Amino acid sequence: MLIGYARVSTDEQNLALQTDALEVAGCVRIFTDKLSGSRLDRPGLADALSHLRSGDTLVVWKLDRLGRTVRQLVEFVARLNQNGVEFRSLTDGIDTTTPAGRFFFHMMAALAEMERDLTRERTMAGLAAARGRGRNGGRPPALSAKQLIQARHLIQHPDQSMAEIAATLGVSRSTLYRALRGSANRPISSSSV
Repeated sequence: MLIGYARVSTDEQNLALQTDALEVAGCVRIFTDKLSGSRLDRPGLADALSHLRSGDTLVVWKLDRLGRTVRQLVEFVARLNQNGVEFRSLTDGIDTTTPAGRFFFHMMAALAEMERDLTRERTMAGLAAARGRGRNGGRPPALSAKQLIQARHLIQHPDQSMAEIAATLGVSRSTLYRALRGSANRPISSSSV
């Protein structure tokens, strides 16, 4: 069975072009959304997916109706395939029910994986270069060196609980524990204050 899905980004846009093409293609049911493609919560798509059974084919007018990136599309179609559902895009000429369509889609998957690997390599190289210049990325510490010294000093006094010490420093107890545990490997001297 062919199940169609159509999407436009705003209420002002018209779904007619897509739904007409899906009807001509032979879709028995057509589900629609009027939402941005960046939204992950698309009720029409969720309904379409709930109606698909093994052996069915999800049909869209164009690939960009499903996702914004090649990676999203590849992962989406791979999930369909795991459930025995085929995929077809009318204007892009992709049809996973044919050998050529499966080949083209596998090529897209390989390109998406290569894109991920290249992005990861560039990110790691950028981080290494930044560390070489003395810049460490990441979130700044919740407590300064001075606050850690103050916390250690306050811990020595049994009249204050960890909750009270954390409140004094303006952090949660778990943050205080984590900061103390993290600083245990690197002693704090008053010169670093």
